[in-house]
Amino acid sequence: MSARAIGLAALAVVAVALSCAKRRADSPETQVAPLDGEGAATAFSVDATAPAASTAPAPPLASAGVSGTPALAQSDKCPAGMAYVSGKFCPKVERKCLHEELIKDENITICHKFAPETKCLAPIEERTFCIDRYEYPNEAGGHPPWMVSWYDAEATCESKGKRLCYDNEWTMACEGPAQTPFPNGWERDNTACNVDNEFIKPDMWKVVSKKPGVSIAELERVDQSIRSGSMPKCMSGYGVYDTTGNFDEWVTRETPAGYRRKDDKSLWAGLKGGAWGHVRNACRPMTTSHIPEFIYYFVSFRCCADAAGAVRFVPKNAVHPPKVVPEDKAPTVHVTHPVGPSPTKVKKDRGY
Repeated sequence: MSARAIGLAALAVVAVALSCAKRRADSPETQVAPLDGEGAATAFSVDATAPAASTAPAPPLASAGVSGTPALAQSDKCPAGMAYVSGKFCPKVERKCLHEELIKDENITICHKFAPETKCLAPIEERTFCIDRYEYPNEAGGHPPWMVSWYDAEATCESKGKRLCYDNEWTMACEGPAQTPFPNGWERDNTACNVDNEFIKPDMWKVVSKKPGVSIAELERVDQSIRSGSMPKCMSGYGVYDTTGNFDEWVTRETPAGYRRKDDKSLWAGLKGGAWGHVRNACRPMTTSHIPEFIYYFVSFRCCADAAGAVRFVPKNAVHPPKVVPEDKAPTVHVTHPVGPSPTKVKKDRGY
């Protein structure tokens, strides 16, 4: 079933989601993948006195990318256009938030700045994988597809010989080798990543309309995205762009079924990174309140793949997703008049 067909069949579900631009999610301090593995929890602190990117070896530069953004060297362990991620990952961390903002009507907390220290509270894992540098279609200057379900995203990734990322893979790629809560470091920055844009209320009847030109016109009217990679400061230490902000991204969850929240509806799926609004745009949080069939105007994805020679990670006791038929189900987006990011940003501590 196509993403648009799902939208018509599930219009009631989509309409209820009008509040998603300011929706509920796990807070930045909340663990979304609980302790899973043998051995006692290990506590250590990451030395975080330097910015995230400075702790990773500087990759050689190739040709120029979007808006002068340098293209990074390609690893022979990954398919073309993918970043190679390999190192240690802590699945459960503790961080101190120095500046919190409560969004009262959504009961979520945004952390604007963290103390530069991460304490690991679970056994450290070795992870090796590949991840798209950009949101799908993984092209510098591209426009990610919208209105895609988890099924559409997984089928599309598999049609390219890839798969959706596990949530902790996505987190690791976002945090970089320095394990910072934002791809750009320890503080939320709407000049680095596409976040904190003023909310534009969509007309969901128009969004899912079959009348020629109606849907695309409405999608463009509310489209506050940027071209992939056009904010070069929103690059993690692994060379992955636009993880926080821009589009919310589908992932496959590692969380064992017994550790789920009461309002959890996502089964094996999750959404990471937040979109372009004033929401929980950080590396750790994950939205779990939407079913895998959910589609929305700022929901998209990127793909992961197994690195050459690496053993594929398989989560223990997770709710494993159903098999999908590999097929490119992501709509090709041709926008001519997107509204783009808002000229003014949501002020800190507005609190709604």
